[in-house]
Amino acid sequence: MEYDMKLIDDAVLALLAAYSSDAGNAWKGYDFEIMNRLHEQGLISNPVNRNKSIWLTEEGLERGREIAGRMFGAKE
Repeated sequence: MEYDMKLIDDAVLALLAAYSSDAGNAWKGYDFEIMNRLHEQGLISNPVNRNKSIWLTEEGLERGREIAGRMFGAKE
């Protein structure tokens, strides 16, 4: 089955934002290709290093939280 990589990137960004600290620090336990694409889009810091976490950029954190709200927000 083929998947829409844009939707997968959005889902990972949303998870990074949902589980990040208020300052935008998150664990980088996702597929390397996805993390590289998010970095190339300017949404996260460079994931290629020895650190076990990344930083979401201001744009990445804002966009990730918006997507997380749409995807995972509680329905009233």
